[in-house]
Amino acid sequence: MKTKQTEIGQANLTNQELFLQTQLRHKRKIRLLRILIFAAFVALWEFAAVLGWIDDFIFSSPSRLLFCLWEMILDGSIWQHVGITLLETLVSFALVILLTVTVTILLWSNRSVSEISEPYMVVLNSLPKSALAPLLIVWLGSNYKTIIVTGMSVAIFGSILSLYQGFMEVNADQIKLIRTLGGNRRDILAKVVLPSNVPTLFSIMKVDIGLCLVGVIIGEFISSRQGLGYMIIYGSQIFQLDWVILGIVILCVIAMGLYEVIVLLEKMYRRRS
Repeated sequence: MKTKQTEIGQANLTNQELFLQTQLRHKRKIRLLRILIFAAFVALWEFAAVLGWIDDFIFSSPSRLLFCLWEMILDGSIWQHVGITLLETLVSFALVILLTVTVTILLWSNRSVSEISEPYMVVLNSLPKSALAPLLIVWLGSNYKTIIVTGMSVAIFGSILSLYQGFMEVNADQIKLIRTLGGNRRDILAKVVLPSNVPTLFSIMKVDIGLCLVGVIIGEFISSRQGLGYMIIYGSQIFQLDWVILGIVILCVIAMGLYEVIVLLEKMYRRRS
């Protein structure tokens, strides 16, 4: 009997190991294909510029971008542009998450307020945020405050609506259990609603970090003399298209890096919970 149980256990272990190996090979395959596609795109872009298939003055090329980046590293301007944009994005993102949680708790605490404000939130979320930027310049001036507020305006309303929806979809049985045990709304919020919506909050954060970056760039297009947005719009005005494409590439790298940081934080939370 023990021999059969041992054999079954070994068979299950072998199947599990085969499954894990299959998953690992799949992940490696996907990662390799991503790298190959990127490398093929860069190589094709470079060859097209060298062979004259495209005008490298308009479309630039990887080698021109590397040379441009090296020049900006030597004069230190690239760090100034990247640092300003990154700082404004992180401040905007932090304020969006803080206000999202705070406002959502207030709306959840008072059903009448949430019902009254819901159509206004929907309208504000649908409003093109680039249309607000000129008004924000008039109201706040041409400074970093305008850029941060512009970054916040792109993400804040949709985040509140999404998190509030998550609050309202919490398991009703869990809420009844807390009330049966004598808990109040504060206990329900702390022990059921907030813990249940941590995954939702991480999902919102993944979206918001990109939206805040977009909002900051919109603000820098209009009211900045520093940052990647300024570098892109100024480069297009003086036909330094290497600056424009380099700025776009750096923005892609920043967006990907910030997203991966949030994914890492989410994994750390799941391991601890």
